[in-house]
Amino acid sequence: MIRTHKLSSITRRSQSNPLRKLSILREKSSKKDSRTMAPPILSLALPSETGRVLSIQSHTVQGYVGNKSAVFPLQLLGYDVDPIMSVQFSNHTGYPTFKGQVLNGKQLWELIEGLEANNLLYYTHLLTGYIGSVSFLNTVLEVVSKLRSINPTLTYVCDPVMGDEGKLYVPPELVSVYREKVVPVASMLTPNQFEAEQLTGFRIASEQDGREACRHLHAAGPSKVVITSICIDGNLLLIGSHQKEKGQSPVQFKIVIPKIPAYFTGTGDLMTALLLGWSNKYPNNLDKAAELAVSSLQAVLSRTLKDYEEAGYDPQTSSLEIRLIQSQDDIRNPEIEYTSHLYD
Repeated sequence: MIRTHKLSSITRRSQSNPLRKLSILREKSSKKDSRTMAPPILSLALPSETGRVLSIQSHTVQGYVGNKSAVFPLQLLGYDVDPIMSVQFSNHTGYPTFKGQVLNGKQLWELIEGLEANNLLYYTHLLTGYIGSVSFLNTVLEVVSKLRSINPTLTYVCDPVMGDEGKLYVPPELVSVYREKVVPVASMLTPNQFEAEQLTGFRIASEQDGREACRHLHAAGPSKVVITSICIDGNLLLIGSHQKEKGQSPVQFKIVIPKIPAYFTGTGDLMTALLLGWSNKYPNNLDKAAELAVSSLQAVLSRTLKDYEEAGYDPQTSSLEIRLIQSQDDIRNPEIEYTSHLYD
């Protein structure tokens, strides 16, 4: 009752004074505008020292693959990450069944337009993983162009997910799109051995072949190339290559990785995210970034294997879901257990 009396009193005074009435209306309008105005996006207004990442990858409700393997580790390393789900499935496709939806190129572009309409399209990094169609990949290329029109220094980290162990699990026509259109605009590539062979057109049967594949890819575009897994004579290696200036010989290195007797899902997605995270912190030391990434990944896999064994499950009977949340300390502050060796 008291508040009603005060408001009616103000109304009566304003009716006798037109200027007073106008002032009150402006004040009310101003308060309304301030309430409806969107708050500032703090990742833009107060950007982190690391960066703001747009990650376009798959998503599963249960388990850790695609964005579920990439977003959390990058956040632990200090990045603001905005995920776009290229697919949304109940679980990964290694289970007997799965249900869900697939995003098409038009839907992807609608999301980009929505971000642009609200001035939210400034990113320092773009990360892409599994893409299942040529039309979607072509839209991703449009996204790269759009993001670089806003931030010309955008770093594009591309995991060209196409297959493994001699088999493609994407349509064959995607290979040429990656080779001819994606590789030239990428800043960093993280293929496995089979994918590097698809991108270069020649077989990798030795360390020298791996190094030559990296040089071939440098000539096409990216300054950083990490072949995340190469099996040579029964040994598992990572081969990295950083061409710091066009025309210069790249700094190349390898890391010997012990084999773990199990198959895990989401490891490639996690590895690429870790390489993005650490290479940005050590921009001139790709070998140091790779040491940290490999050490983190191996710690995650070791914990995963141990936990499955403690649960009484034979880890060799099927693919294992990585224990990402339980391994966050190993992601944030890894101990370097695996060191790089520079090639002459």
